[in-house]
Amino acid sequence: MNKNSINIYYNIAAICLVAMFFSCTNTKKEVRDFLADKNLPVGSAENIFHIKKDSGKITSKTKAALFYDFSNRKEHPYTEFPKGIEIISISKSRVDSTTITGNYALSYSKTNISEIKGNVVIINHTEQTKLETNQLFWDQKEGYFFTEDGFRLTTPRGVINGFGFESRDDLSKWIAKDITGDLDAPQKEI
Repeated sequence: MNKNSINIYYNIAAICLVAMFFSCTNTKKEVRDFLADKNLPVGSAENIFHIKKDSGKITSKTKAALFYDFSNRKEHPYTEFPKGIEIISISKSRVDSTTITGNYALSYSKTNISEIKGNVVIINHTEQTKLETNQLFWDQKEGYFFTEDGFRLTTPRGVINGFGFESRDDLSKWIAKDITGDLDAPQKEI
């Protein structure tokens, strides 16, 4: 073989390698669609600790053992916390005002509605109230909790049990349905 034919083979091999490298690239959209088709998250994290701030002040803290990001879903993008979640909201006076815990949570980004399941406990530290239930929905845009499951509400005035509960997300202004329990009501003189 002469030198020209060797150069031709090298050039052909180089062109093939370059073509092969450029043909193997995928766009971000193609990768996201592939992961969505296989029902895989686009991201995951262990032992997360997220701090949310507004105007430089901390408004909430979120802790979770495991986090999955399914924001690649076209219809209903969501995040999943399969090993539980703890959310602590901070009041304007910079004290822990409300703590929410549960064994499992889903949060839908388009609607800002979250579902928390399994040993759900909400504590309003300021008012000393505590709500316990097995399933709770939280409309974060409206600042609103609701459940149709059984619940137990403990207040400084007593304990209420029932099925169906609605309140603001700080456990104020609540509506309890199908209730049982004893409450101390303030007595008015006639």
